[in-house]
Amino acid sequence: MYNFEFKQPKTISEALTALKSDEAQALAGGQTLIPTMKQRLASPSSIVSLSEIPEMKGICKNDDGSISIGGGTTHADVANNSNIFPGLVTLAENIGDAAVRNRGTIGGSLANNDPAACYPAAALSAGATIVTNAREISADDFFQGMFETALDEGEIILSVRFPVPSLSSYQKFIQPASRFAMVGVFLSNFNNGIRVAVTGASEEGVYRWVEAEGALKDNFSESALNDLLIEPKGIIGDIHASKEYRAHLIKVMTKRAVKSAS
Repeated sequence: MYNFEFKQPKTISEALTALKSDEAQALAGGQTLIPTMKQRLASPSSIVSLSEIPEMKGICKNDDGSISIGGGTTHADVANNSNIFPGLVTLAENIGDAAVRNRGTIGGSLANNDPAACYPAAALSAGATIVTNAREISADDFFQGMFETALDEGEIILSVRFPVPSLSSYQKFIQPASRFAMVGVFLSNFNNGIRVAVTGASEEGVYRWVEAEGALKDNFSESALNDLLIEPKGIIGDIHASKEYRAHLIKVMTKRAVKSAS
């Protein structure tokens, strides 16, 4: 490692002030930043920890029925909260191991936008709203490619507001070493339509599978997906799975999500 300044603000205002310093980097749960620093792939001069800001933690049900989750809320807290809908509970329960679930946060996961992370699929599928210190951003506009988001420099996620679907399911084909998604599919069924989001598969990061959404709208069954084809072009291929295999898994995981949600 190397020398850097460590700051641990107690309020959002203090955090925003600290992040204005040159080369300052926000630290949520540290599940990505710390390993990246150890490998010398990042070298911020100042680390601003968000872990001691009470305003950024907690889960509440809003008057309109939606659920707000503080950006500093851990995966374990999401998994164990009675207000959370089934698909999101399953997702949070199966992130990493106990150590990761008790340190990693929803805000950190969304801000990092790892192409194999789970939370981006939940946010995109549910049509969530990401609430920052400066504005509100719809999930459809938030994710802008692998490790890229709409966040500006110094902008932090305060909370995430989820509409609650009538049916939901998250199905993940786990990469056994990291427990990231080799392919993960989150399905949300609302009264006004179905949204299907895929993570772990595309070279562009998380995305909506709109063809599946259209097919399931008319026939909410596994068979509705039978004739859909997924081209390997643009799909991730690596030592864990070929492009063709991941393309195959997208349909398999989506069918499992439909079966689980039915």
